[in-house]
Amino acid sequence: MSFLPEDVPQEPPVALRPMLDYATVQTWFDGLRQHWGGDPHADDPERIPILEAFCRFANVDPDQIIKGTTMIKDGEKRLRVKGREKYAALIDQFQASVEGSRFKKAKWGNTVRSFLIHNGVLLAQGMQTSGE
Repeated sequence: MSFLPEDVPQEPPVALRPMLDYATVQTWFDGLRQHWGGDPHADDPERIPILEAFCRFANVDPDQIIKGTTMIKDGEKRLRVKGREKYAALIDQFQASVEGSRFKKAKWGNTVRSFLIHNGVLLAQGMQTSGE
């Protein structure tokens, strides 16, 4: 199932600011710091390029991803089920498109899942990495 319809004209590529300029990326890194300690960027310098690659793949910026998966209802942050399903499927498609080993594919998919999780979007484990 693809959430990128082929018969609809594609929008122009998203114009991205530096990833660390986005509030949701700061939230992600703050969550990683609280959970693991240390500097998330220094600990894994691939995090930012992976998230940027996913944003280009999905043609959205990081803040748009979280806006599309959450809403405020009755003063509480709630999940948008369809948005979560959309991005879970896009992450699986992105992960499958990564060239390289199963380990690399899993790392790239899990990095994007980590971004969502630390922004309050809970996801079930996505694409399986066994058997290629």
